[in-house]
Amino acid sequence: MQWTNDQPIYQQVRDHVVSLIIDDVLKSGDPIPSVRQMAVEGGVNPLTVSKAYQELVDLNIVEKRRGLGMFITEGAKKELLKLEQSKFLDNEWPNTIKRAESLGIDLNELLKRN
Repeated sequence: MQWTNDQPIYQQVRDHVVSLIIDDVLKSGDPIPSVRQMAVEGGVNPLTVSKAYQELVDLNIVEKRRGLGMFITEGAKKELLKLEQSKFLDNEWPNTIKRAESLGIDLNELLKRN
């Protein structure tokens, strides 16, 4: 995993797990990597990973099972898709439109492209 300076690392860890779920690498009922494993693989503090995982628990995307670890909840992908679509449409799409307009790109042409 490569970390960037544009957002806190715990958010990047969270986004990494979200991507694994959306891309079907992790499915409902699957365990997520342990805090320790993710910290070692990512070269980050375990407390950073714990904070990211707690956000996923708070969103009901993962659940803690005492003595077993954390697991993807039923319907997690569907919920994440709704959240990520909303995030894209509210935050990223307006900037994309502004950038296209500033470059003189016709929005209809933009939508036709793959």
